[in-house]
Amino acid sequence: MKNHPRYECNRDHHYFAPTRRQVRCHGAMLQCVHQNLLPWECCSQHYKNFTTVEEMTPEEKAQKFQRPKAQTTIDEEEVSKFSALSAMWWDEGGEFEALHSLNELRVPLIRDALVSKKTLNEYDRTKPLDGFWVLDIGSGGGILSEPLARLGASVVGVDASEENIKIAQAHLIHDPAIRDRVKYVHSTVEEIAQTQAGKFDAVVASEVLEHVADANTLVTSACQLVRPGGSIFFTTLNKTRIAHLLGVIVAENVLGLVSPGTHDWEKFVAPKDLSYMLHRNSFATRLIHGMCYNPLTKRWSWSKDTSINYALHAVKSSDTGETNVWTQEKK
Repeated sequence: MKNHPRYECNRDHHYFAPTRRQVRCHGAMLQCVHQNLLPWECCSQHYKNFTTVEEMTPEEKAQKFQRPKAQTTIDEEEVSKFSALSAMWWDEGGEFEALHSLNELRVPLIRDALVSKKTLNEYDRTKPLDGFWVLDIGSGGGILSEPLARLGASVVGVDASEENIKIAQAHLIHDPAIRDRVKYVHSTVEEIAQTQAGKFDAVVASEVLEHVADANTLVTSACQLVRPGGSIFFTTLNKTRIAHLLGVIVAENVLGLVSPGTHDWEKFVAPKDLSYMLHRNSFATRLIHGMCYNPLTKRWSWSKDTSINYALHAVKSSDTGETNVWTQEKK
């Protein structure tokens, strides 16, 4: 059969390989009513200004035939905002001072939850997280990834900002003790979930949930990455009026703890809503702790009050119907 060039119409949704009497549109074969004409000739009232693929510019080809992208929770404005601050990640007295201080709470929380799964014979006092694979979502400059690696964990940090990844990689070079334990990836959690589902003992999304466009999608993707019996950790802001007052207005515009515009109250998530999202993904919430920041001492402490900041730990059911990749690999 003679090969014909592929044609397209001036409407984005029409593509067909022209043959006599037929034209392909939306996957259906439409019969040509004119016996002696080719489809684009007989249907000129519907298909005009045809261009062969060979005649298209590189930009037109890229637009027409680009690979579909995974659904993403990324808010481009948020990415740009933190990319502009990337050089300040390791200034412990600067823009991210509160994040550095938060390690005093979140690192022990993650450590204790994971170590509780080990037997006494498996426990290594110097490297308590040895053998655990941890994914750090929104890893930024590596403020949380590095201390987890120092405890023995193998850490993958993922961030949507290429500038943040470069800063994190540059800082990691200066610590040869953990260089081989940390890998930073410029990607999204949704893309990682497509190839690494069930590969991690723990997934951490600390101070991330309040910056994404779709919290539910991020939670679902994060849950997919956890192996059966594994853990997921969140620290974030509650969606309350006092969180808006203190976490946004006072923190940004009065005390200057973070730059104005850092937080959007509409993106905050209440603990009960986060627990429900996790429950729908076969996770059981184990604990919810309130967190309180003292602007005078610049230190965090645990609190019974979850109305502003809180931490949540949940565990994935071992009876999810999913294949446990760790068990499978050991056989």
